[in-house]
Amino acid sequence: MKNLLRLFKVKREEWAASAFTLVMLLCLHAFVIARNFEQFTGTGRGHWNVFINNFTVSGFDPITYSVVTYWEANYNVYRHPFLSFMVWPLSVLDKWIMETTGVNPVQFIVALPLLFCAFYAFIFIYRTFRDIIQLRAFDSALLSTMLFSYAYVMVAAVVPDHFCVSMFLLLFAVYVSGRKIQAGTTFKIWQTVALFFVTAGVTLSNGIKIYLYSLFTNGRRFFRLKYFLFAVLLPAALIWGFARWEYRTFVKPKEQQRKELADKKNAEKREKMFAHFKDTTALTDSVVIKQAFDREMKMWAHAKYISDHNKPWHLHTGKPMAEGEFMKWTDATTSRLSATVENLFGESVQLHPDHLLEDTLRSRPVVVTYRWAVNYVVEALLVALFIAGIWCGRRSRFLWMALSGFAFDMAIHLGLGFGINEVYIMGAHWLFVMPLAVGFLVRRAGTGRRAVWLRGLLVALTVWLLAYNLTLFIGYLV
Repeated sequence: MKNLLRLFKVKREEWAASAFTLVMLLCLHAFVIARNFEQFTGTGRGHWNVFINNFTVSGFDPITYSVVTYWEANYNVYRHPFLSFMVWPLSVLDKWIMETTGVNPVQFIVALPLLFCAFYAFIFIYRTFRDIIQLRAFDSALLSTMLFSYAYVMVAAVVPDHFCVSMFLLLFAVYVSGRKIQAGTTFKIWQTVALFFVTAGVTLSNGIKIYLYSLFTNGRRFFRLKYFLFAVLLPAALIWGFARWEYRTFVKPKEQQRKELADKKNAEKREKMFAHFKDTTALTDSVVIKQAFDREMKMWAHAKYISDHNKPWHLHTGKPMAEGEFMKWTDATTSRLSATVENLFGESVQLHPDHLLEDTLRSRPVVVTYRWAVNYVVEALLVALFIAGIWCGRRSRFLWMALSGFAFDMAIHLGLGFGINEVYIMGAHWLFVMPLAVGFLVRRAGTGRRAVWLRGLLVALTVWLLAYNLTLFIGYLV
């Protein structure tokens, strides 16, 4: 426990490196809170509708505001099996303050752990540059700041969703794994289990990355029977069993209740419509009236089907590769090339001024192009630096470990198409790999003239991204 607490002790050098980013995050939190302050601090309202209808920042969902205000297992239990229980203490605190003051402080309560996670995400990636890649303090601070200049790291750090928490946990795991690789030590069973439960409990797919990091750290020992059984198979089975139990206990009863209520309302509505039809029709035979009404209902149902299929939440969702509990989340039809250029390496890093931070399921098209060529130049430079960094670090087991997590994300997003229509909102799960790779390029450059030009380019790109994204993001919030 002492060693764990020691990891969270911030050094003077780290305070200096993170000062700008910390101030930036505090200011952005203030803008986010101010945007919906009056609606969200009121009590005695239908909180779910208040939050969902008024919080509109890209595709991020304010589910956490709702769960903290009135605790329920409202997250998708298969994708976020422990998350509802992780925020339960925040809900207890929020309820106590509401009962004491009559004001709902949910925005402030949620902002505090988000700020903690974003700050320590910066600290751990900074330490990764300093301790593992072994860069100078200036280079480490520059590349760490560059990460937080990326659009959907900046945004994810201040919105009430789980992505910032995932980024912090993954960067913590990357740092710890890197130190073990560096020292020639391995993960113990209990360490792997603890990391897996915490990361997978927030987002299940992150647990796969913990296993990938453990594989690169432990090497062949990963497949030893005792380790593989108790650190890999058993925790995976337990968390899946817990998710199934959570669904049957908390989710399924509410789904059944909502279905029964909807069926009852539909039956009552149909009866009223039938009564109105009988009162207004010129037909007299009851059988003919029933047949005519049924034809009217079929026409109405068909019109509603056509109307629903023309709405963004359907138009902007590609066809799944197959039907099923999980395959329904896949996408076989959305263009991978357009999604990669405009969303994966585009919107994730630089906001589009057109349809700025709109939700794909409400109004934003799946593919939005930039107005200016400079955005594509910046994107090309960042991708080129990323590729060059991979080449320079190609002999590093640590870099390949980090890239394995990136490859997994690309497989589920670009391969299976999971969330590809708004892939940028998942950017916090993988964007940190880009500056990590660039770190190897900086280390290779050394201190000569090429290094000066490289650092100048990195400074220019970071300043551009900060100015560009902050201007658009703050403008949107204000």
